[in-house]
Amino acid sequence: MSAALVSGREAAEERAQIRARVEAAGTSFYWAMRLLPERRRDAMFAIYAFCREVDDIADSAEPAPEKRRALDAWRNEIAALYAGRPASTIGRTLLEPVEAFELRREDFLAVIDGMEMDAVADMRAPTLADLDLYCDRVASAVGRLSVRAFGVASDAADRVAHSLGRALQLTNILRDLSEDAARGRLYLPRELLDAHGIGGSDPAHVLSHQALPLVCDALAVIAEGHFADARTMMAQCPRRPMRPAAAMEAVYRAILRRLRRRGWKRIDEPVNISKPVKLWLALRYGLV
Repeated sequence: MSAALVSGREAAEERAQIRARVEAAGTSFYWAMRLLPERRRDAMFAIYAFCREVDDIADSAEPAPEKRRALDAWRNEIAALYAGRPASTIGRTLLEPVEAFELRREDFLAVIDGMEMDAVADMRAPTLADLDLYCDRVASAVGRLSVRAFGVASDAADRVAHSLGRALQLTNILRDLSEDAARGRLYLPRELLDAHGIGGSDPAHVLSHQALPLVCDALAVIAEGHFADARTMMAQCPRRPMRPAAAMEAVYRAILRRLRRRGWKRIDEPVNISKPVKLWLALRYGLV
């Protein structure tokens, strides 16, 4: 179906489908998205749905060549989106935000490139440089799309995206050590493993090593630095449109601190933020 042939009613139905998909996903970002005016919120829902779609491809049990073909199909859909002819529901719901908020094609493609890093081969003990590139693609690129949907397209907002994206992704890595290991992945960087005497890159071996807490603490310190940088740059942005970024920073910083209090000897013990706490943070950052 051509985007030009989608009626107002059909477009509204597709936006409702995307909203329902995001609500059902139970993402921590949902509470931050709720801080936005409806048009910008729908843009964020569409961005999230795109990210979830390509992430599901990377995490699927399909062979690597099939994953690559599916991601290439999304590259073609992004090209069609910027030509004004998206074919998918997600692509059509992105059409208005791309035009209205000047979302950049290279950021969508960076997200796909990041997912391909997971899809082609299981990532195990990447270098710090490769991990930083991965975080930029799968998280900071999403941040660069997001700040434009929020209504801020400044260099300072891009620097918030740079730092906050990395902070969120490193927090996810520390929270999901066991889950990633079950998929054969290990995102803890080679330099930190070597510094604490952990050789090899087998996830089970690394996660059972007595020096694991030292590695995780070191990575947590890096994440805390990114949180601090993001907060510094946020102060240089208009406060109201950046409320969702501030809410995400607060939620994930709380997760990181709870992880550090729990420690790294019980990594199977989940650490989450309860709905009442998320609601309190939402109220604190302006949801009424």
